Amino acid sequence: METATFAAGCFWHVEVTFRTLKGVTSTRVGYIGGTTVHPSYEEVCTDRTGHAEAVEVTYDPSQISYEDLLAVFWKIHDPTTKNRQGPDVGTQYRSAIFYHTPEQKTAAEASKRQMDAAGTYKRKIVTEITKASTFYPAEEYHQQYLAKNKRAACPR
Repeated sequence: METATFAAGCFWHVEVTFRTLKGVTSTRVGYIGGTTVHPSYEEVCTDRTGHAEAVEVTYDPSQISYEDLLAVFWKIHDPTTKNRQGPDVGTQYRSAIFYHTPEQKTAAEASKRQMDAAGTYKRKIVTEITKASTFYPAEEYHQQYLAKNKRAACPR
């Protein structure tokens, strides 16, 4: 099993998208990329911890490749808006790929270059590609939130 970590706005939407992919064995939502140790959701929402809402994806590379995960990542959000996805604004909603290995870094950078070169988006991609730091799982009520709360939805 391998791990991939992505931030693409509201982590509820990102989590459900990755969890449903064949080859993904587990997902968990949480916070990464900031300075506060064990931040709470309330702290992250202040936009002062530096953390992004993110999804940690555990996957079987014999069933789904990291490149396939990257392709999904690019499709599920707008990677051209800095610190924003839809009505959600703040650094916690930034677009970011947190790589765990040098190979993931290389693949993420190549994928970003290809997306920009292809002109897929009208504006330049602002997605950060950063070495993964400590991932702090979000509170239990956030885990698989949309599966538990059928009427809930992320703002878009």
